[in-house]
Amino acid sequence: MTVVIPIGKGRTAAGAPRERVGVLLVNLGTPDTADARGLRVYLKEFLSDPRVIEKQGLIWKLALNGVILNTRPRRKARDYLKIWNTERNESPLKTITRAQSDKLGAAITDHEHVVVDWAMRYGNPSMHSRIAALTAQGCDRLLVVPLYPQYSAATTATVCDEAFRVLGEMRAQPTLRVTPPYYDDPDYVDALAVSIERHIASLSFTPEIIMASFHGMPQAYVDKGDPYQAQCVATTEALRKRMGLDAKKLMLTFQSRFGFDQWLQPYTDKTVEKLAKDGVKRIAIVTPGFSADCLETLEEIAQENAEIFRHNGGEEFSAIPCLNDSDPGMDVIRKLVLRELQGWI
Repeated sequence: MTVVIPIGKGRTAAGAPRERVGVLLVNLGTPDTADARGLRVYLKEFLSDPRVIEKQGLIWKLALNGVILNTRPRRKARDYLKIWNTERNESPLKTITRAQSDKLGAAITDHEHVVVDWAMRYGNPSMHSRIAALTAQGCDRLLVVPLYPQYSAATTATVCDEAFRVLGEMRAQPTLRVTPPYYDDPDYVDALAVSIERHIASLSFTPEIIMASFHGMPQAYVDKGDPYQAQCVATTEALRKRMGLDAKKLMLTFQSRFGFDQWLQPYTDKTVEKLAKDGVKRIAIVTPGFSADCLETLEEIAQENAEIFRHNGGEEFSAIPCLNDSDPGMDVIRKLVLRELQGWI
């Protein structure tokens, strides 16, 4: 005879603690402090990852340790200070990711054996520390949630690399699942459209053009087979269809290039400059590849690109917030997590 024991009964017949399921939200990362020292530690970890910079040979190591880590941290620290959450003494990315974790946990309290936590791929809290904390709470199953709508080897894959590396040090490993990219998920596309429409309705002007700016990557990475660019295109096309806009009214661009190699084009900053010079006076930029506002959205887009636009003749500029921990944004994450937990809850 088969006996079914409901999950909610607490302990098994043998008296062992009830099995739990851990959900770990993971975002890219952030320095611990907005000064040169904090940025140096963060950038060294980030730029030493072969998923981010694939050519980790002697020339790169000399450039990284001899030039980049001696000059870039001071400059980037000044940028971080412009957006720093001084009340918590942390970056907005950390503040928002924590809020996303807290709200997700509150939204699925009916699954009392599920434990929600958060981590950063680079910096703190580390994936190692949070996976250890989840397993210490009895989680023998783990769902890792890379907070990147579009997959790339430099983001999603390196989260998986780190998860596997941490598990590689463990004798009693939890069973692991990883959520897939959700670049064309109807809930995600709809949440983006709603956030854009609400933001534009709150403005004192109507944008002539909306730009969808995604984080860039070297063209060579795509040439080698990375699906990132295709997924950014798919997101933008789905968003155009949902909002009834064509490619001239909702443009696709790529930002945040680094180094001297050719990156995905068109470049956001060059496009903003050209639009202003061509007589466009009012634009808004949305950043669909970011699940939470960070340096690249709050400083690079909302400040640097706004200045580029106005300096070249533009007049009205607005940066549309990321989905963050808004109700539509959390609905996307909640549905994604519950879908991927099927069979475990």
